[in-house]
Amino acid sequence: MWTNFFKLRLFCCLLAVLMVVVLVINVTQVEYLDRETVSATFIDSSGQFVSSQVTGISRNPYCGYEHQALSSQERVEEDSLLAALQWQVPDVGPVPFVKSTDPSSSYFVILNSAAFFKVGSQLEVLVHVQDFQRKPKKYGGDYLQARIHSPKLQAGAVGRVVDYQNGFYKVFFTLLWPGKVKVSVSLVHPSEGIRVLQHLQEEKPDRVYFKSLFRSGRISETTECNVCLPGSLPLCNFTDLYTGEPWFCFKPKKLPCSSRINHFKGGYLKGLLTASESAFFQSGVNIKMPINSNGPDWVTVIPRRIKETNNLELSQVSGTFPSGYYYKDQWRPRKFKMRQFNDPDNITECLQRKVVHLFGDSTIRQWFEYLTTFVPDLVEFNLGSPKNVGPFLAVDQKHNILLKYRCHGPPIRFTTVFSSELHYVANELNGIVGGKNTVVAIAVWSHFSTFPLEVYIRRLRNIRRAVVQLLDRSPKTVVVIRTANAQELGPEVSLFNSDWYNFQLDTILRRMFSGVGVYLVDAWEMTLAHHLPHKLHPDEVIVKNQLDMFLSFVCPLEI
Repeated sequence: MWTNFFKLRLFCCLLAVLMVVVLVINVTQVEYLDRETVSATFIDSSGQFVSSQVTGISRNPYCGYEHQALSSQERVEEDSLLAALQWQVPDVGPVPFVKSTDPSSSYFVILNSAAFFKVGSQLEVLVHVQDFQRKPKKYGGDYLQARIHSPKLQAGAVGRVVDYQNGFYKVFFTLLWPGKVKVSVSLVHPSEGIRVLQHLQEEKPDRVYFKSLFRSGRISETTECNVCLPGSLPLCNFTDLYTGEPWFCFKPKKLPCSSRINHFKGGYLKGLLTASESAFFQSGVNIKMPINSNGPDWVTVIPRRIKETNNLELSQVSGTFPSGYYYKDQWRPRKFKMRQFNDPDNITECLQRKVVHLFGDSTIRQWFEYLTTFVPDLVEFNLGSPKNVGPFLAVDQKHNILLKYRCHGPPIRFTTVFSSELHYVANELNGIVGGKNTVVAIAVWSHFSTFPLEVYIRRLRNIRRAVVQLLDRSPKTVVVIRTANAQELGPEVSLFNSDWYNFQLDTILRRMFSGVGVYLVDAWEMTLAHHLPHKLHPDEVIVKNQLDMFLSFVCPLEI
């Protein structure tokens, strides 16, 4: 009997051990699958789930953004966005100026040179960068911009740059018009400068600072404000109750937080760079400087036959890069036929009986200024708003058109915005009923260039949620997003508003609004492809093309 009892105990013990082992294996497998799901799932630009290994993503500790309360889907998306924007700059230690990228010593060559090309053909260009000692660079990380253009035809298009991380880059162009086509390549920043910009983005996000005036009776105080503030001094918490967007000011010594009357840009921090770092940001040396060709810098493009042209147009419907091109100074999107609104009456006819809301920074305020200048019946109503700040309102009573502009909420670097006018775009969208006679256009990017990317992602997440809700309750509402654009750069501007910063914001914007049901005005390509110098506020001919595209979404061609 004792023998049987001992055997039974031994069997039970072995069974218990086996169950523990199985349980441990299952738990480990579940944890492994969870990690695999997070690392391998992302919604691509077409709205499909694709594999995207996102491991080892480090979040910026600024303002505790690494501790945000995100849903699993939001965290996956944010990880994927941050992974896609990881710029490959090797950590080679301190690099002396003479060993940094020299655009005047670097060169490019056209690889697949031929007697002639046909419209629609691919052109490949190899760029080889060298330092100021005329020695080949062995690593990548430079920020290049490239375009093809035909000055006599006022034609232009951008190219796609691929970094091979060894001092060589390839640029891919699609030849979209016949004639003599010239290649231009520019160094925006050397890789050594990009490392400095990365450091500033991570360690000095408060290099643009803001202030608010508090006033009660004869007492007034001004304090500093930002997304978050250092130290342990008392704060006024102006975090938005609906979106959760954080904003704080140091509490005035004698006044309550409720006495805040305005918001304004305080200024830019000075002395951000050492002498050796400053050498990587020199106008006329290594900021937006051309890289010359080693050999011919142009090709001849001939028209395709009619049958080939039809096939080419069909292939473009899928949305290939680039999104469009200039021809005779008119932007030609590759996905649809854009109308030309050359007469004020055409715009009036399009906008008749419509309410148009423009939200965002000064780059979309340009649209308001263009429309009120070009369309005589659209008369601006004086609201007494500060110049260049708003809100602004224009009315065409005869044709029942209402045009409105309002700036986005902080951070915003305008001169003075009344506290009562600090409205977040998401909240404004939630107050719009929508419908077939409602048009919304949004541009939010320029004032976020100094902050870690998580700050911008959070803002767009709130705006996107409000856009989705608006389109859900009123599907016929037209919503248009204006992308970022390139601008003129000098040593100081590069530290705050570099094209490299704005390229990151532009990439995030496109990915986050892909598949949402909004239209995109590609201001980025429309600026880079044009022959005019880059400006934060592009010249009128570029703004006109932006408006033509915007209005083509509102009033498309009837086929």
